[in-house]
Amino acid sequence: MTNGEVKAGDLFIFYGLLKQGAAGAPNELGLDVAGDFLGPCRFRGRMPDLGGFPGVVSGDALCHGVRWRIRDASIAPAMDEFEDVTDDPATSLYQRMRLPVLDDQGQVTGEDAWVYIYNQKTDGFSALEDGNWPLDRGKARK
Repeated sequence: MTNGEVKAGDLFIFYGLLKQGAAGAPNELGLDVAGDFLGPCRFRGRMPDLGGFPGVVSGDALCHGVRWRIRDASIAPAMDEFEDVTDDPATSLYQRMRLPVLDDQGQVTGEDAWVYIYNQKTDGFSALEDGNWPLDRGKARK
């Protein structure tokens, strides 16, 4: 499912600027007020370094993320706006999709989470080999 309805209790996986303590994070969103950070997790994809922020695209690498459970779903439109999610897939920078949550060994935990998937070409951008965006590498996008 892409860009579906977000409900209280849904899980998200943050892997870049939305991670708790990330440089360039949009602190004005109030993620710590609208939900709860639940700790590290893994998911499958490929994580290109887009210069100041990462993206995740389809792939089989084990990527690092942080689980976050939303309590106040009214924050979802602001999160989508920060990630430049639009209804037009041709122009949307990211699309919000549900993916399986994995443990450190890459095994499915039985949970699914929303993940912001990069929706533009990544030609010329190298992937982070370890699939882990460092907290200190971010630069504010907006």
